[in-house]
Amino acid sequence: MDPDTVKSTLTNLAFGNVIAAAARDYKKELLTQEKAAQSSSINEEVDLDELMDDPELEKLHADRIAALKKEVEKREAWKKKGHGEYREVTEGDFLGEVTGSEKVICHFYHKEFYRCKIMDKHLKSLSPKHIDSKFIRLDAENAPFFVTKLAIKTLPCVILFRQGVAVDRLVGFQDLGGKDDFSTNALEALLIKKGIIAEKKDEDDEDNVYDESKRRTVRTSVAADSDSD
Repeated sequence: MDPDTVKSTLTNLAFGNVIAAAARDYKKELLTQEKAAQSSSINEEVDLDELMDDPELEKLHADRIAALKKEVEKREAWKKKGHGEYREVTEGDFLGEVTGSEKVICHFYHKEFYRCKIMDKHLKSLSPKHIDSKFIRLDAENAPFFVTKLAIKTLPCVILFRQGVAVDRLVGFQDLGGKDDFSTNALEALLIKKGIIAEKKDEDDEDNVYDESKRRTVRTSVAADSDSD
């Protein structure tokens, strides 16, 4: 074998050894990265477990559950008093209705007046959204005593009661632009401004209670296993 051939063979062998070494180093690097990733994942899991066992977080969670359950109980009590719907009441029921709830919205109406029907439509739409207030209607023709007592001269007339006391009123559509085409949102904003209804929350409290309770149950189980005039 001539010297040039020998030299070429040795060169090729050396290059092959370099490639093999580089491949081994690359493989080692991949294994190292994989082990580091696994270690990081384990640490994250440990940190999460520690967070879940944090007594302060547990207390916040328990307080949240208690507050939501209290809110649900309050809503149920309101429903028993007739909140959450727009109801017809009689003159005989009127005093009991307005004194039985903290906030009451009563529409004195006439069945033949077009504007009274418009007001009915909007109040009916608002009643289930604002369960903290009671929405009722009373036929003015059948309630002459209270029409006189409350000095009602124009219909529709919506009187706002707080703890049984008439604190404000909407006469006709004067506060709603004086036109028939006002929106339910406009009436809602006016009632909020007058403080007889509260701004509606985005979340459904009852659903939140059930969701929170469900999550807590699962978590505990896991912990154990490991018109006009």
